[in-house]
Amino acid sequence: MNAFFALVQRDVRLATRVGGGGGMAVFFFLIVLSIVPFGIGPDLNLLTRIAPGMLWVALLLSALLTLDRLFQADQEDGTLDLLVLAPQPLELTVLAKAVSHWLTTGLPLVIAAPVLGLMLNLPLEGMLPLMGAMLIGSPALSLLGAVGAALSVGVRRGGLLISLLVLPFYVPVLIFGVSASRAALVAVPGDLGGQSLLLLGAVSLASLVVGPVGGAAALRVAVK
Repeated sequence: MNAFFALVQRDVRLATRVGGGGGMAVFFFLIVLSIVPFGIGPDLNLLTRIAPGMLWVALLLSALLTLDRLFQADQEDGTLDLLVLAPQPLELTVLAKAVSHWLTTGLPLVIAAPVLGLMLNLPLEGMLPLMGAMLIGSPALSLLGAVGAALSVGVRRGGLLISLLVLPFYVPVLIFGVSASRAALVAVPGDLGGQSLLLLGAVSLASLVVGPVGGAAALRVAVK
């Protein structure tokens, strides 16, 4: 486990040092949400209704923006070959890369979401459910994204390929995340918010298994 935490610490330090990761994702998050009111117009009620959906779509796109560097930098400087040959299971290495991606991209976006939600007239009572849903669902974006990043590691400018591979698997996260966030603002029959949170958690737990295993298998093929 020491190698696992050392890899997470190394990737977080590198992402912070080069100014990428969280900074670029949060800036993109801000830009996307800033232009929404200009396109929708000054209808505050409409902005309130679409705020959860827009915040989740912006979160998804911002996380997607940084996935291409998850393994690409290591592949370019030869570190990826050493990681594949290391005694540590490759699945654990992929998990460490996904955790560091979430710490430098997903977590800053979750923290920034309530502030940017004010721009979309999101009521204060919706902030806590929004952050809770994003904390539960955003790890799945990094874990599933690791599979796409591993599959495209040998492809130059593979960002578009990653989007095509990963976006269909992000749909359940988007549906349950928006549903859980919206239930706090709109009266719905039954406990739809709680059910959506449970399903969102199930998607994240499934991604915890699928992401490292699928990513490791893709890396073994790519290195050969």
